[in-house]
Amino acid sequence: MIHLPVLRWGKPYESLEVDEVVHFETGEPIAKVSQANAGLLARDMRKAQSARDALRAFRCEELIDRVKQAADLYVNGTLPMGDGQQSPDEFVRAQSASTGLPEHMCRKNMDKNHFVLTHMDTMLDALTRGLDLSILSRGYGVEQRGVIVSYQAQTPALGLVLPSNSPGVHTLWLPVVPMQIGLVLKPGPQEPWTPYRMAAAFIESGIPPEAISIYPGGADVGAAVVAHCPRSMIFGGQPTVDMYHGNPRVQVHGPGFSKILLGDDVVDRWEEYLDLMVESVYLNSGRGCINCSGIWASRHTREIAQALAERLGPIEPKPPTDPNAGLAAFTVPGVAAAVWKAIEADLREEGATHMTEPYGPRLVEHERYAYLRPTVVHCQSPEVAIAKKEYMFPFVTVVECPQDKMIGSIGPTLVCTGITEDETFQQALTDATNIDRLNIGPIPTTKLDWLQPHEGNIVEFLFRARAYQMPADRLAALST
Repeated sequence: MIHLPVLRWGKPYESLEVDEVVHFETGEPIAKVSQANAGLLARDMRKAQSARDALRAFRCEELIDRVKQAADLYVNGTLPMGDGQQSPDEFVRAQSASTGLPEHMCRKNMDKNHFVLTHMDTMLDALTRGLDLSILSRGYGVEQRGVIVSYQAQTPALGLVLPSNSPGVHTLWLPVVPMQIGLVLKPGPQEPWTPYRMAAAFIESGIPPEAISIYPGGADVGAAVVAHCPRSMIFGGQPTVDMYHGNPRVQVHGPGFSKILLGDDVVDRWEEYLDLMVESVYLNSGRGCINCSGIWASRHTREIAQALAERLGPIEPKPPTDPNAGLAAFTVPGVAAAVWKAIEADLREEGATHMTEPYGPRLVEHERYAYLRPTVVHCQSPEVAIAKKEYMFPFVTVVECPQDKMIGSIGPTLVCTGITEDETFQQALTDATNIDRLNIGPIPTTKLDWLQPHEGNIVEFLFRARAYQMPADRLAALST
């Protein structure tokens, strides 16, 4: 069994306190993980500037080339993993065993990370809107239009409090190192694998080890990351989102409440979009914030809900090694049962109808883990409480609502797919400030354009644009 140490700016550190990562089905230990504490992290953050200094010894373009090399190592290489080695197949098996995610989904998440790393130059070009990356490195420079601009780094290292339930979120922090910002990673307890493997791939490809820290630990370590990093990214539920709302130092990624809205002009042809709706709800076992949790229409809603129930309701859990497995296990004892209890309470409200009930029990419990099978609920109006809910499995409400009331009723929405050819409705969706990412037309909520920010622009989060002036002769020299 391998041992994963704390990584303190590239230097491994074995603590006296360790935690075991276990197989969700058998309870068999997979790895021992050294546990950091808040005091250790606080002391180490005094050296954070050294991480940025080490990265600024390389041009951004050099770092981009190195992360492209890291991409192939991450996907194909046998890499150091703590005091052992890990092949790609071993990585997939370990990640699946601790998170409950089917193995083929773990491989797909590897492919997502690989894509982002190998297209890092085009991604950064899109995120910076074509900015010369030397301007980020130097802090100032001259744009093509001859105007001096300045972007000031707001932190020497980005802190990340990562989840256990969705390995796909790692794509969000991969552009950080090529922008010469260090990493302070606090892994999820059940998913240390991606941070350690990515760090190993980075270091093997020539990224300075002193730019990367990994601090496994409890809630106190997560709180210390946020407290001591001038910029941090955190993943959690709605209470976490509410806690950090309005805090410019923290970028919070929580429930997405992503939705599909069917315009009055197309809703009579709803069958044409059924495959899109199923994919949006079911892909990646419904674990992503971009998975659809609500489908809204002014009519045909019960028919839509019934058709979704017929497609999703019969789906059964399969072993994680099965290439057709579509459901991920809940690996923390009691969580699935608590979620289902909350859903059952909401289903008692008038106006909420459980459409997947005829297809058997939704909660499937085992001794050490549980599954929640896909669940479809019809809501007669937006006022039904469950219409505002989202869960980390294939769960969707189909809500009946007049088109002119939709935007004002859907609430905060990470991804909205507006299926309509009505230009007035399209403009209203474009203007809606409660929608973050908008798809106009039949595009699944789960389909991302990697050249656009998924949820907030990490460049704008890490760098502050400011005024910067210098004498004309120095400006002319800078332009040559």
